[in-house]
Amino acid sequence: MKANLHLTLRYLLVAAGFWLFSGFGQQAVAASDLRVYSSLTADGNSAHYIWFKRFQENIEKNPRLNDEIKLHYFPNSMLGKEADATQQVKIGAINMMISGTSIWATMVPQMGVLDLGYLFKDFDQAGAALDGKAGEMLSGLMLQKANIVVLGYGYNLGARNIFTKKEIVKPSDLDNLKIRVLPVPNFIATINHMGAVAIPMPGGEVYSSLQTGVIDGLEHDSATVYASKYYEIIKNATLTQHSYNPIMIAMNKASFDRIPADIRPDFIAAAKEATEYERQQYKVVEQQSIRLLEEKGVKFHKTDTALFAQKVRPVWDDFLNKYPDMKPVVDEIQKTGQQ
Repeated sequence: MKANLHLTLRYLLVAAGFWLFSGFGQQAVAASDLRVYSSLTADGNSAHYIWFKRFQENIEKNPRLNDEIKLHYFPNSMLGKEADATQQVKIGAINMMISGTSIWATMVPQMGVLDLGYLFKDFDQAGAALDGKAGEMLSGLMLQKANIVVLGYGYNLGARNIFTKKEIVKPSDLDNLKIRVLPVPNFIATINHMGAVAIPMPGGEVYSSLQTGVIDGLEHDSATVYASKYYEIIKNATLTQHSYNPIMIAMNKASFDRIPADIRPDFIAAAKEATEYERQQYKVVEQQSIRLLEEKGVKFHKTDTALFAQKVRPVWDDFLNKYPDMKPVVDEIQKTGQQ
């Protein structure tokens, strides 16, 4: 019996040694498994997935990265609600998260600066600002307050507009309509100041709330409206273009530090190229989504955006009075708008 036990142990030790010193064993030991969170679908209507898919391709075609980095994508809030996921990324239970910047305002309130209505005139301005000093300041804040390394700022798939059952002919037609918004302060305040009644609500409850009349509409980009099939209920889109808020690729600092130093520049370069690629796709996807929504019977209406921009300025004043350290960020963003 003892002889058999010794033979078994010897076999296991030899097998373990073979595993460790073979190529398979080295790969298993060396690989950094990264859990990547998204609240959206894993398809071409998701800015998150467009970024992730390109990043994954960049990892796989680089032998130095492919031997070390293994990505595991969890779309559709599979790892929990977005607000909960931010906490998990902070402590490292989730390694990476692709989301709008808005949800991070629940942890770092200053990030709500990017949710101020009519802060950006378009995504070109947003990209220039976030690639410059404004982005540097915000990324530094995320590292300090949330233990997050920002790998890049991408674009949502179009401006956020207001989609309603009722046609909005003039700005005052929006008054008192119940509009679903992201559950973050500056989105709520912006929609309220535009004249509607902001209803903060998780994305998973929107369709049924439209059906039952709990809400009269929502604000979002066209690609999300199409992917979520809200067009089955909503047939009017008002081009308020009140927000060009970006997406952010956030990584837990300890997870980032675990990537071997010699391949870290390659990892950062892969993320940067994925960000550049994703930004290039937004306009194509937005235009395609508008066309598809029109085919489903949705009518798009222009509106007085200058009037709405004026109505939301008190939200800016309130926010900057509360967080005066964000005034330099706003100043930098406005400088890019003048270039």
